[in-house]
Amino acid sequence: MDEAEGAPDAYRASLHRLAEECHVATHYWGQAGNHVTVADDVIVEVLAALGVDASDQGAIERSWEAIGLREWRRILPPVFVTWSGEERRLWVHVPHGEPVRAWIRLEDGTTRELQQWQWWVDPVEVDGVLIGEASFGIPADLPIGWHLIGAESPSVQATCPLAVAPARLDPSSIIGDRQWGLMTQIYSWPSRESWGLGDSVDLATLATWSHREHDAGFILVNPGHAPVPGVPSPYLPSSRRGWNPMLIRPEAIFEYRELSATDRARIQRCKERATVDLQSAGSQARIDRDRIWPALLEALRIIFDAGRSPSRAADFEQFCQRGAVVDIARWSVLADRFGADYRSWPEPLQDANSDEVTAFIAQNPQSLQFHMWLQWIAAEQLSAVQQRCRSAGMPIGVISDLAVGVHPGGADAWSLAAVMASGVGVGAPPDMYNQRGQNWDQPPWRPEALAQAHFQPFREVLQAALHGAGGVRIDHILGLFRMWWIPEGRPATEGTYVGFDHDALLAIVCLEAHRAGAIVIGEDLGTVEPWVQHELSRRGILGTVISWFEKDEQGHPLAIEDWRAAALASVTVHDLPPTAGYLAGEHVRIRAELGLLEGASEDEWAAAAAERQAWAGLLRSRGYLDYEANLDTREGLEQMVIALHRALADSSCSLIGVAAADLIGDRRAQNQPGTDREYPNWRMPMADRDGNPVLLDEFLADPPGLAGEIASAVGG
Repeated sequence: MDEAEGAPDAYRASLHRLAEECHVATHYWGQAGNHVTVADDVIVEVLAALGVDASDQGAIERSWEAIGLREWRRILPPVFVTWSGEERRLWVHVPHGEPVRAWIRLEDGTTRELQQWQWWVDPVEVDGVLIGEASFGIPADLPIGWHLIGAESPSVQATCPLAVAPARLDPSSIIGDRQWGLMTQIYSWPSRESWGLGDSVDLATLATWSHREHDAGFILVNPGHAPVPGVPSPYLPSSRRGWNPMLIRPEAIFEYRELSATDRARIQRCKERATVDLQSAGSQARIDRDRIWPALLEALRIIFDAGRSPSRAADFEQFCQRGAVVDIARWSVLADRFGADYRSWPEPLQDANSDEVTAFIAQNPQSLQFHMWLQWIAAEQLSAVQQRCRSAGMPIGVISDLAVGVHPGGADAWSLAAVMASGVGVGAPPDMYNQRGQNWDQPPWRPEALAQAHFQPFREVLQAALHGAGGVRIDHILGLFRMWWIPEGRPATEGTYVGFDHDALLAIVCLEAHRAGAIVIGEDLGTVEPWVQHELSRRGILGTVISWFEKDEQGHPLAIEDWRAAALASVTVHDLPPTAGYLAGEHVRIRAELGLLEGASEDEWAAAAAERQAWAGLLRSRGYLDYEANLDTREGLEQMVIALHRALADSSCSLIGVAAADLIGDRRAQNQPGTDREYPNWRMPMADRDGNPVLLDEFLADPPGLAGEIASAVGG
């Protein structure tokens, strides 16, 4: 038995000390208030994923020494992040006794000298050289933006990026008193003109209709990240730094209008292959991406091959200067040949920086150009959606959704391997969504490596999410504070939390949102420490309120007037069934059938019935629901759906979200957390209360009365 298995007291003490230094939790409090001690072998494996060896006592001592000297080996921090209005100390490391100066070059090109502080720090010997630490003040009055710090002494010099974030976002300047909007899964609501799944044009049509008919101020959509072919989940993308080409409407591409009649006919034949009659399939209808994508891709290739005007070619060339776009295209070229998971490629190609990758890409220049063009068109059409929203008068327009992470075999995991942890996946401990915990199988950022990269990959993620959007919803925003890391081969319950530099990450979020003129919403559900929500609120980041989860200390529905004002409130969310389905117990039925319940199904059904009755009691007492409403009937449940939305409207929440599925009485969940093949996640087309698919244009031509009543309830 080695030391990690035997875990003598001295080893355990050293291990825990090292873990705390690396922000790896050795214990935590669960959502139910239970205290959990993390197993030592889990801690060792998580530290290894961080690049820290804790396999035995000697390894711990070496790791401790390396961490202690890490900053002393640097002249400047990898990146310095601060908030406007705050003065902070900057350290500069130079050979002890040498004079040193430091300055800031602002974005506008001007330079400001920094004042040195009288701040004594004992020198440290590093690799045989005595290193001293000088301190300088980063002024509180610096302009918001990305700047550059420089420092030099007679023997050394260095620079590092400086981020100055707004101390607080001002969402009210965009929102006003209150806005409501639809929440929709874009792909789930195709029209007769789209290619078998909802696309960017459908999204613009739905958004502008909601504003024109019911004065909606925003539309919140599922992530539009670049996908992995064959993986339907928008929350498991290939890259969060790019966009989804499956949202492209070929006929809306600028060059389409210049095509010959022959090419248009070829594209029409592709469309006929892609689309199916969803309505004839009834309740068994599914969004068939495996059928749609090859035909759509062929049509897009026809348009690409037709060429571009000189001005359009110049715009495309400029777009291709983005490093993230190149990364996604390179991965896509290789994926076309070797499959959509880079971990199964020939070993030399698994390293994005290898000579073999460079050679392969050089042999396929047109394919590289095509995949970059797909990103260009996808981004262009998403921007057009936002332009239509704002032109129609929507104060916010599109609110994009930012997924937690990426597919472990996708473009970001491949091209950003240096800043992502291997051997672990992120997820969640047991909570309200899944009593067995969740493993999303996504590689997390390595905090130290991300800082070393100047947070550039994180900035690119945010910039892509804010492209063509008036706001962003950050899924599981707790991941900016800490993430649940699960070593490979272990169940989701056998993980631990790893802490992040939340101050820096939040500052960069606020800075990028400020530059984009956008609001930020944090999905702050689950195991949340109160100070986290306070910190988000302090920075002007809105929270999330879901009716079902708002409970008082006795477990009863929380009084509506006690809901948080600085939040997006909705009855349901994409990880739950639509409201009618939830009221009918769809969330219990699915989990019971799939064996995802920890307790007896009878107890879960009883708890669901009690929850429904508790809410019915509150709604009736407030006059939202008639006492005569019979909740055992379809009509009674629909009355309660409307009543729940009336309650939302009486809250003080800044934003009110309405699930698009609620407008037509759809009951089926789009996703069941903790499942993969067991449930048709992310493949459900929008359907009426009987499960029959409803096309978008069919709905818009004759919206059911339920849609008008819900919209009137929240929109006034």
